[in-house]
Amino acid sequence: MQTTSITTPDTKLATGFSRRSVLGSAAAVGGAALGIGALTAGATPARAAGQRTMVNQPFEAHEIVRIGLIGLGNRGFGMARGWADIPGAQVVAVCDIRADRATRVADDLVARGKTRPKEYGGKRDSFKQMLNREELDLVYIATPWEFHYDQARTSMLAGAHVAVELPIATELNELWDLVNTSEMTRKHLLLAENCSYGRNELAMLKMAHEGVFGDITHGAGGYLHDLRALLFNDGYYTDDWRRLWHTRSTASFYPMHGLAPIAAAMDVNRGDRAVTLAATATAPRGLADYRERFVPRDHRSWKEEYINGDRISCEITTSGGRTISAEHNVSQPRPYSRINSIEGSRGLFEDYVGGDSTGARVYAEPLHSGDTWRGFKALRQEFDHWLWKELEDDASGSGHGGMDYILQWRLIQTMRAGLVPDIDVYDSAMWCSPVPLSVESLAKNGKPVEIPDFTRGNWRKPRVGLDSRQTEMPPVP
Repeated sequence: MQTTSITTPDTKLATGFSRRSVLGSAAAVGGAALGIGALTAGATPARAAGQRTMVNQPFEAHEIVRIGLIGLGNRGFGMARGWADIPGAQVVAVCDIRADRATRVADDLVARGKTRPKEYGGKRDSFKQMLNREELDLVYIATPWEFHYDQARTSMLAGAHVAVELPIATELNELWDLVNTSEMTRKHLLLAENCSYGRNELAMLKMAHEGVFGDITHGAGGYLHDLRALLFNDGYYTDDWRRLWHTRSTASFYPMHGLAPIAAAMDVNRGDRAVTLAATATAPRGLADYRERFVPRDHRSWKEEYINGDRISCEITTSGGRTISAEHNVSQPRPYSRINSIEGSRGLFEDYVGGDSTGARVYAEPLHSGDTWRGFKALRQEFDHWLWKELEDDASGSGHGGMDYILQWRLIQTMRAGLVPDIDVYDSAMWCSPVPLSVESLAKNGKPVEIPDFTRGNWRKPRVGLDSRQTEMPPVP
């Protein structure tokens, strides 16, 4: 691996866009209303000379994947164990602005029989010291959203592939810059979208690709999760970072867990393309109501005003005439759901409705008749993805019902075997684009705005993605 010394943070984007904030501050929201979004939505900046697509670009093969971790809070700490447990992977460095967290993770890995990683921390830019000193093949980022773009871009410039927790960035020009940086550096950047590896989601994907639902016409997904108690919990989200996003803007901050599996089933970026997005928002009531009932009057949150709508709905159209509904709601009481439904000319699938032990139900002709729902168990077994057949025992007990382990194992396998990643920078940018595009659509009273073609025309080429062919993990030397 070639390592490039990092001396300066990003100040000017490779796209040529000036770095103007669509999200992140009240002033920025005002800027969006004044038309900043109009300068960016739908625009496709020209590819710079010498810059090439990353479509179908395989990883270089690695005997051992050396991993550096940035961000070691709740998510980062949990994922550190998973990365260290994957055959052929080694966590060689850990970093957090709070140095004690790096020590905690290093101690934990040693206690689990792993080699002690180098520790970095204490300052906001400690990750740059880690990138300058360590030979890293993969950087995993699990910091608050506002840091993802800079840390991901800097990591690619340092010569590492990058996996980023949701979202990879929150502004349209940042998404474009990550695409361009990936193409320029030839380093992959991907969204660590663990729900795309869910057992129901992958079986649904295979059924869609094998025509069980006929011609797919509509899908729905999102993130509906009552986070109120965690958002007001002192210390769960360090420095209240996630709650504070609700004081800055009205946006669909986090629809990717449900959107990504639906987009994959529709082959978005792999034969179809998302072309427009129209957003609506309900009034912001949930967080203020929760605070009124459960938070002491002397708590710092009482100085905050919540402006993000409780439910942000995005309606996406595709070039193939399909529609996708992507929802976000973390501010109201409700059972958890990613919705996860898809329908076509011969049938439909709905998750989170309690059909049987899978939690899903299905109806597809000619298998079914009589307008009666069937449980999903039998069809899930028939269309079970090879990753779950092979890794069910190893994934048992890992985070989020095994999805975390499947994601981590698959990424390390593709890197070690020199394969094309299941998720690439173009998928990641499109799946995260509802964050800034919902802001722009809402500023236009819900009118549709164009979704950029991050692939620059390569979406027309069908290609393998999450519905991957079975391969074996190379032996560990």
